[in-house]
Amino acid sequence: MKILIIGGTGDTGQWFTRFYTKHGWDVTVWGAHARHDIAEILGVPFADDLDREIALSDVVMISVPIDLTAQVIADIAPKMEAGSLLMDITSIKSIPVNAMLQYTSPGVEILGTHPMFGPTIPDLQGQIVILVPVEGRSEHWMPVIRALYEDQGAHIEVTSAREHDRMMAVVQGLTHFAYISIGCAMAELDFDVSRSRRFMSPVYEIMVDFVGRILAQNPYLYAMIQMNPEVEVVHEAYMKVCREMSDQIQRGDIPDFVDTMKHAAVHFGDTRAALARSDKLINAKIAEFQELVHSIGTERGLRHQYSGVTHLGIVRKVTPLTAVIERSGREVELKIENIRLLHRDELLEWKRQNLKHNSRDVSVIIPDGARPDSIRDLVSQLDGMVSVDIIDIYDGLDTGSISVTFRVTILGDLDAGNVHSKVNDLLSGIGCTVR
Repeated sequence: MKILIIGGTGDTGQWFTRFYTKHGWDVTVWGAHARHDIAEILGVPFADDLDREIALSDVVMISVPIDLTAQVIADIAPKMEAGSLLMDITSIKSIPVNAMLQYTSPGVEILGTHPMFGPTIPDLQGQIVILVPVEGRSEHWMPVIRALYEDQGAHIEVTSAREHDRMMAVVQGLTHFAYISIGCAMAELDFDVSRSRRFMSPVYEIMVDFVGRILAQNPYLYAMIQMNPEVEVVHEAYMKVCREMSDQIQRGDIPDFVDTMKHAAVHFGDTRAALARSDKLINAKIAEFQELVHSIGTERGLRHQYSGVTHLGIVRKVTPLTAVIERSGREVELKIENIRLLHRDELLEWKRQNLKHNSRDVSVIIPDGARPDSIRDLVSQLDGMVSVDIIDIYDGLDTGSISVTFRVTILGDLDAGNVHSKVNDLLSGIGCTVR
């Protein structure tokens, strides 16, 4: 099937370009800035003749900023062929769905779509995708798109455009508004966020990281999310409650404040489950810190979250704010808030990818009936192995036995001679004769 992604050279468009290409679709991209270089990197053609590509495509996906979506739909939709599908992936649904209904011919199917994730995720596994079908206009293509996403592990929610926008007014509109307003209040107070981390609780740390996460991203995108027509009533309710609670505090009315909080808790519902889920998040952060403390004196890998650099070495000191790691006599101090402790398998993979390794060739006469590939797989399980390859098999021995030469590649930070001896011991132990 052939899909044209309008905005396919943007971050989200690139994600879907890779996704559809990976799953066997014929993908073409178009973008307003004619980024042929990005299309080339993605390995797909750029639609220089846009009208021709629209007519040839089974599916056209709109992946442009929210404020441009309706106009792009108005330009694209009338050019589509009967039997094709027009779909959008914006975070507002009423505006694009109405535009698709207005500008497409009756023979063109339409499907509102909202992927609830950003372009940094590796795949669809465990992600939520919201689909907004239109009665009589989504019958053929919706099952196709739904099956494609579900087969890759996505969870599908089907709803109407109105319900979607009302939900997103809180799920995105209210939460982003609250986080951004907290960040703006900190700026208004000239509050030292970095210094405050010296006094933080686990809940504050998580909250302030979410504030920073939102503020670090494209403000234009977050402005567009606030343009949801259902957001206005949400903002009004939020600011009304903030004013009322502030008044309660200013007049010292503890009973009113308690009643307000109790009322919210009753409406919220299962607060115990929410407490358990948040405990899980908090405990995960605590567990990582404790593991780092217990790693003092051992080799670990610490990945800097912003630079992407992995620091490998012996953990020498850990405080609530910093960790000190030593390699080759040089110590590096890192802020705890900026690093992630690599799991053992992650560290091993990093070593495999980044260290300069040692190779040794081992020739053995194998027992009668033994299979060289099985012996290779057994040797591969030894600690310190990067790879084990069979580079020669010789069956011309007078005894009728088979000689096999294995090339073992050993992690670059290990004693290659010691690991080589362990390989020989293993091979001898299973009946091979080392030559």
